[in-house]
Amino acid sequence: MSYDARVVSALLRSVRSADGTPISFRTMGNGPSVIVVGGALFTAQDYLPLASALSRSCTVHLVERRGRGASGPLGPGYSLRKEVDDLLAVQAETGARSAFGHSYGGLALLETARSSPVFDHIVLYEPGTPGGHVATGWMSPYRERLDAGDPYGAFAHFLQGSGGAPGFVAKLPHWYLRTVLRIGFRGQRWQRMRPLLEANLAEHEQLAAQQGRLDEFADLVAATTVLCGTRTPSTTRAELDVLVDTLPNATIDTLNGLDHFGPEGKSGPIVADRIAAFLLDR
Repeated sequence: MSYDARVVSALLRSVRSADGTPISFRTMGNGPSVIVVGGALFTAQDYLPLASALSRSCTVHLVERRGRGASGPLGPGYSLRKEVDDLLAVQAETGARSAFGHSYGGLALLETARSSPVFDHIVLYEPGTPGGHVATGWMSPYRERLDAGDPYGAFAHFLQGSGGAPGFVAKLPHWYLRTVLRIGFRGQRWQRMRPLLEANLAEHEQLAAQQGRLDEFADLVAATTVLCGTRTPSTTRAELDVLVDTLPNATIDTLNGLDHFGPEGKSGPIVADRIAAFLLDR
């Protein structure tokens, strides 16, 4: 079955989270059930290539996190706990005992597995870590630009301040980077990303709030595989190594040529093959 055919045949489903928020997810494929949850500034659509490839050997439940698509809004009093409740609702509906999470979605999955032993095995691609450094200086100017109706200006602050962009980008004048983004970043990816800029700030605030909690994960029950790319910065790799050392049953594996943005888009099937290898080998 082709990628397009698998996507077309996906069943759109929805559950209610603990606070009543509807959480949408797509189910496709056959085999052991696995939940897939994505990161900040991404929608489920960005992970369709990964989900489609993984559905060759697994039943995939691709979650549209709150604040996106057919799922409900972040809602008042947003916290990481709400993401946990969302995943628990999907798990209860599907019975999945395995899950994959990317970036902030990886942090949400990690916290879910820590607080509720519903998963036998989780796979995390460069998750947000409770022990890593989180830059916060960009958050106030980011908020100011959003409030002023300037999404490109806000995104430029995020790129330059969060530590995820190449070093030369951080050194550019803010006005120059904003202009470059406004001229060159206009396609479908931006159209999906722009509505997520508010959620991006809220999610990174929650990531920052988790610092100092690493020891709480030392009793995590689920077998854990952490993935990263060879192009991942050494500082991030060091944080992931500390996470793996803290978890009682964890291993780390590296994917050649990938960086933090590996599971979404065209490289998604590469990550899917590695996920399937881990899940089906158990």
